[in-house]
Amino acid sequence: MHQKNKDLQKRYDGFLQTQSLWKNDIAYDLKQFYITAKSKKIDTIIDEKLRLGKYIERFVSFQISKEKDCTILLENIQIQKDKRTLGELDCILKRNDSTIHLEIVYKFYLYDKTIGNNEIEHFIGPNRKDSLIEKLTKLKEKQLPLLYSNTCLTYLKNQKIDTNNIKQQVYFKAQLFLPFNNKNIKLTTLNNDCIVGFYLNTKELQDFINCKFYIPNKKDWLIKPHENVEWLNYNDFKSSSKNYLERKFSPLFWVKQQNGEILKCFLVWW
Repeated sequence: MHQKNKDLQKRYDGFLQTQSLWKNDIAYDLKQFYITAKSKKIDTIIDEKLRLGKYIERFVSFQISKEKDCTILLENIQIQKDKRTLGELDCILKRNDSTIHLEIVYKFYLYDKTIGNNEIEHFIGPNRKDSLIEKLTKLKEKQLPLLYSNTCLTYLKNQKIDTNNIKQQVYFKAQLFLPFNNKNIKLTTLNNDCIVGFYLNTKELQDFINCKFYIPNKKDWLIKPHENVEWLNYNDFKSSSKNYLERKFSPLFWVKQQNGEILKCFLVWW
């Protein structure tokens, strides 16, 4: 298999292994879209230049295309009024007799109990620039309501889409990371199966001085850590990660412990 195809397959595997962030409509009454992969082998071409969010949308499109009860009607629909973009709908699909407006989200969040007042509010982005509560609010108040704007309804009717009984769902997957000094947190609202690792700061990194390290590129954040990479020693990793931290960017990395176990982590600058 060509290396590009191998990389694509590993990322698709990682996407499939990532769980939905919650079940049913427990978060903000946002109903999750459920789908089981009929084909675990991906045989499509995806532009490597796409940013991660768009790259994952291609995975979802491929996954849906393998479903006998699903048909994609429209994708990546730019809704414009007077040459101004109001927003974008990720996907309109038909599932059996239902028409669904689907918004696709894939995120990496870190648990910080000092932020917010409840479990959902405690999850923030690795660089503290975004948060789960901000994303849920944006979905609830901006992205989903866009469907019912006059401009959008007119566009969909022109595309022969029945807008009378359209359902709205989200396909929201996430990888969650707990603090290194408190890895035993159990979630009560969100899906515990989304927890894939932990995060730590440079001081806590000292605990891993005899380990090996690897910093994957961002699209490989999706994949499950494995042995076959070029590992760095502690000092080389500290040197490489310093460039990220100085830019206030928290790199995701893999750490191979002396017993051979490989963990997925974030090194945070804050």
